[in-house]
Amino acid sequence: MTRPCPRPQACQPSPSHAPRLLVVDDDADLLRLLEMRLRANGYRVTTCERAESALAHLAAERFDLVLSDVRLPGRDGLALFGDINAQFPTLPVILLTAHGTIPDAVEATSRGVAGYLTKPFDSQELLERIHDALRDSPIPRVPSAGAGGIISRSSLMHALLDEAGLVAASDASVLIRGDSGTGKEMLARAIHDASPRSPAAFVAINCGAIPEALLESELFGHARGAFTGATGHHSGLFQAAHGGTLFLDEIGDMPLALQVKLLRVLQERTVRPLGATRAEAIDVRIISATHRDLEALLASGEFRDDLYYRINVVTLTLPTLAERREDIPLLAEHFLAALAQKYGRKVRGFAPDALAALTTAAWPGNVRQLHNVVEQACALATTPLIPRALVERALRVPPLEALSYAEAKQRFERNYLIQLLKLTAGNVSDAARLAERNRTEFYRLLQRHGLEPGLFRSDTTEPAPERQQRQT
Repeated sequence: MTRPCPRPQACQPSPSHAPRLLVVDDDADLLRLLEMRLRANGYRVTTCERAESALAHLAAERFDLVLSDVRLPGRDGLALFGDINAQFPTLPVILLTAHGTIPDAVEATSRGVAGYLTKPFDSQELLERIHDALRDSPIPRVPSAGAGGIISRSSLMHALLDEAGLVAASDASVLIRGDSGTGKEMLARAIHDASPRSPAAFVAINCGAIPEALLESELFGHARGAFTGATGHHSGLFQAAHGGTLFLDEIGDMPLALQVKLLRVLQERTVRPLGATRAEAIDVRIISATHRDLEALLASGEFRDDLYYRINVVTLTLPTLAERREDIPLLAEHFLAALAQKYGRKVRGFAPDALAALTTAAWPGNVRQLHNVVEQACALATTPLIPRALVERALRVPPLEALSYAEAKQRFERNYLIQLLKLTAGNVSDAARLAERNRTEFYRLLQRHGLEPGLFRSDTTEPAPERQQRQT
């Protein structure tokens, strides 16, 4: 007799916020039973029979937990866990194991698996394990696009935003790395907005854009008469950010003399303005950012190691725009809608070949360059759809052409196919055309890697039950 559920809230999640579970098992009957039980308890469930298919789902969708058998055809559940842990370290994984694989499951637990269950298992125990794993691994979300936050459908960005949501709940110092134009300040602001400090101020300063003589006064403030022209008391940015967050952009460009003073402020949690005789207590969270190689600056003596370890408690690295190409159409349309309203233009989108030019361009300037290109195209557009010629003019360089499959290296074959499916929103004809392969051959390639085109279509954010068939 099944015992009553001691946690009714775990068994009936709110439909609008129900966790998404990915269940992986090659036993078709057990997979069907697990799907029915989990759906009956309010979870949104996706099922598949192979590790390769699971990785494809994870590349296309966002899940809250993975439930996987250890014994799978081809790549086993332990190898699958290794891949998940490397790409999505915050995603909890529960393993289902037979008696013969218990030692492997126990070892996996020491490596970060959220738990394991031995077959046959009690269904109520499974629900409790899932509840506990979701409770112990809550992922606060940074603000969504609708709230002025970060726009993305990239699995790389989703993993980064999950980490940002977790660190936002703490008060740890954060170092954001990334190339120029990737959105470091936007990520810093999103962390602040998702943190308990959000009611207070978010203050940003570019350490490389202000002369050294003025940077100290800007950061720490000055008293009247501290220097020529100081006719009154001036509060610095540390005081302005009291109770909130101070974002130090391009901290790698900060002069050594100021690095010493900044370190003292962070250690003592007090600021003494220039020319003042008394220090002021401050309560500020520091988020820093740089596009420079701080380790190289440490080796050359241009950056202090003690300050480096003080600001680098948590590191978040933003991908380049070229590493998240599936976001380019989404971002371009978002920028265009805002700019068309700003300039009063009746422009509603991009011609198909113009959008193709955007998605295959090099983008050395990343998201900032994309915004500038869209802005120029919007300002010069005279038709409802922006043509390719305007996009190429704004890019100023010949756009890159999509790689053919023959040009793609064998070891990157699967990632290449995923990228094509993302770029074409799961349209096999368009993806096959980009890969320069016929549809039959392209389908064989997709099957070899366990890739389902339907996963990448924009209308499958909440798959219907009939779409939740087992992936082979």
